Amino acid sequence: MKTIATIRNDFTTKFGVPRQPGLVPEVQSTIVFEPEYRVAEALRGIEGYSHLWVIWRFHQAEREDWSPTVRPPRLGGNTRVGVFATRSPYRPNPIGLSVVRLEAVERDEQLGVVLRVSGADMVDGTPVLDIKPYLPYADCVPDAAGGFTQTAEKRQVEVVCPERWLNAVPPEKRDALLGVLRQDPRPAYQHDPERVYGFGFAGLEVRFRVEGETLTVVEITKEEKV
Repeated sequence: MKTIATIRNDFTTKFGVPRQPGLVPEVQSTIVFEPEYRVAEALRGIEGYSHLWVIWRFHQAEREDWSPTVRPPRLGGNTRVGVFATRSPYRPNPIGLSVVRLEAVERDEQLGVVLRVSGADMVDGTPVLDIKPYLPYADCVPDAAGGFTQTAEKRQVEVVCPERWLNAVPPEKRDALLGVLRQDPRPAYQHDPERVYGFGFAGLEVRFRVEGETLTVVEITKEEKV
């Protein structure tokens, strides 16, 4: 399998990335093609689609071995489910599949044609293996069953972000960050109200704690370069 492109966005760590595509539509990403595939003709007609399937690699979760069962965080981290009944990154072949909205097809002087998309659930630097158009008449199944995800907790938290910290975030990035925080990035089985969590976003380190249904941002600073 060849890497045809790379995802570029504001997520520098896996922690904080939306758990599924489309949950935070404010998140913006750019698909940058590898030099071999920077061929405008390969994208001819793609602007006619509103959404795309992106097939990608869990490059930060690759392992030599695999387990037939995994413990989904949304089930509390203690219940085991068959790996093929989940979207866990820990799979025999670490391949991800996501639907994203195509916002624009743009030409960059150095990078050639790039795709600007929204709603991705990938970290910055994610290798892309393929891109296919989303076809509503074939890909949408309104009465599909959702397995254990239908009974898993679906919630958002109230976000309290003091103005001093919000002002540290570039204005064009604020809606995306607040959308990510409303999803409560913590593993579902962690409930310590005193614990401070943190993740990288847009060159910043965002630190927060959660008590009940309220997430409070305690600090936003410039991310330290490793």
